[in-house]
Amino acid sequence: MINQFLRAVDLVSKVAALIAGLLLIAAMLVICEMIFLRYVFRAPTIWQTDFVVFSATAAMFLGAPYVLKTRGHVGVDVIELALPPGPRRLIGLVGAVLGLLFAVLMTIASAIFFHEAYVNEWRTSTVAAITLWIPLLPLPVSFAFLSLQYVAELIRRLRGPYEAEGHA
Repeated sequence: MINQFLRAVDLVSKVAALIAGLLLIAAMLVICEMIFLRYVFRAPTIWQTDFVVFSATAAMFLGAPYVLKTRGHVGVDVIELALPPGPRRLIGLVGAVLGLLFAVLMTIASAIFFHEAYVNEWRTSTVAAITLWIPLLPLPVSFAFLSLQYVAELIRRLRGPYEAEGHA
């Protein structure tokens, strides 16, 4: 049962990372289109800047659970590596608990912000006046996925030697 949960969370993180990659590709293509329109045809660009900013931001947040899963984040671990395995494991557990706490709080805060934007029909202050709940949706979704990945991280760390799981 626990292994199925871990596999499901890892799959969700992979799918979110794939979506993040597609969003970055879309942002890149829209930037190229925006440059082409602006400098070749002298045409105005209205929605492109908002799209690029929001899609790149969504990609960053959607990619976070996968980065945690693969331990792809940049960290300074000089002190951790100097410690024996027991304290090193404890530091890893404390870090995962604090990360989970942060992710859960951000899930709640961003869900409240998303809800307010949806209910009050907020729009961006740009010419495009994009409905704001649409670009805000990835925030609570991403932090919920990150929370799940932190739960998986804690389970893996509590099960035994973390390096034996192939996540070193």
